[in-house]
Amino acid sequence: MEEIVSNAVQPHEWKAPSDKKKEKANRAQLISDINPENSPRLPLPDQELNRVLGGGLVPGSLILLGGEPGIGKSTLLLQLAVQLKGQRVLYISGEESEQQIRLRAQRIGLDDSDCYILTETATQNIFRQIEQVEPGLVIIDSIQTLYSSSYESAPGTVTQIRGCAGELLKFAKETATPVILVGHITKDGNIAGPKVLEHMVDTVLQFEGDRHYIYRILRSVKNRFGSTAELGIYEMSGSGLKEVPNPSQVLLSQRDLTLSGTAVACTMEGLRPFLIETQALVSTAVYGTPQRSATGVDLRRLNMLLAVLEKRCGFKLGAKDVFLNIAGGLRVEDPATDLAVISAILSSAEDIPVDAHTCFAGEVGLTGEIRPVNRIDQRIREAARLGFNTIYISRYNLQDEIIKAEKEINVVKVSKVEEVFTGLFG
Repeated sequence: MEEIVSNAVQPHEWKAPSDKKKEKANRAQLISDINPENSPRLPLPDQELNRVLGGGLVPGSLILLGGEPGIGKSTLLLQLAVQLKGQRVLYISGEESEQQIRLRAQRIGLDDSDCYILTETATQNIFRQIEQVEPGLVIIDSIQTLYSSSYESAPGTVTQIRGCAGELLKFAKETATPVILVGHITKDGNIAGPKVLEHMVDTVLQFEGDRHYIYRILRSVKNRFGSTAELGIYEMSGSGLKEVPNPSQVLLSQRDLTLSGTAVACTMEGLRPFLIETQALVSTAVYGTPQRSATGVDLRRLNMLLAVLEKRCGFKLGAKDVFLNIAGGLRVEDPATDLAVISAILSSAEDIPVDAHTCFAGEVGLTGEIRPVNRIDQRIREAARLGFNTIYISRYNLQDEIIKAEKEINVVKVSKVEEVFTGLFG
């Protein structure tokens, strides 16, 4: 055992290739003298991942990707590995064999690729292979499977995860090589392992979605090099994950049906507006105890909106079952969807359909007022571009933003929920 440890490459013994080694002066610098352009980003062929990362990979960055089992984390990163041109990629797997990875690569379309595959869990052997291959990007699937002989504990334990992540962090910073780690998650949806793991890395990405739906969401939970408000959307197919550059057209593909209980919300994720369909079903509670169910939105938010309709507007929904769903399996947190939610609920309660060419963007307050939302001009333009002719917004939005966009679509300004009901149903 002592011989193995002595021959192992310890973290402080790591020697990066000479062309990647970046010597830094050990002195303080005036902040105005630092050139931010000295760290150019590596653009990726995946535009959705590019958007979420803030424009590409930063040299020397450590990225952690988490998500439920079977959601598509390995597929996403293998696609990136085989499609990235001009960079040598080392894909390290501790969970699958080379043959399994090769078969998946063929399914997603393996071209002339500079991707190297390594099935290994010992960090000392991994660093030896990195020294030989000299990759421009390292992908580890997953951090919970790695093992370092420097620590006397089993793989997946807190000590091993923290120690192996520390070795990879040291390698990434010393050689300016970006490293992407896959992380397992617990039953609560948190990334398994110590919380310090999320503090160590530069970026934490969350891959979400329902395995019964075809759409996947890539969110940035933490990003030292960009915004955490951006969102990437993918469509799962037999040949891998496909980017969805215009989610509005996909999510609204069946909006020509005139049925009660549906309304379209214009929401924002980061800097990108898109429209989603909210569906509501209101029916009499058969067993005397009304049910409340929400898919894709916060159930507490739904209960609040129902209380507003009951208390402030006089709609008797206390004895009704209310079911709410966001079409496509997406989950949204934008409060601007409130106006579409209450419109869908009222439409179902009265059994009167909302016009298919009408959409909504507004937050509902506890007093029943319609509050303004941000980036209203972008929302209005997106609705007009997709063929909507009417949009309901708050009367209190900045008039300058509205004037710029209302030439393309009929903008209805409302201040109370009652005005929305009157405008829609008379």
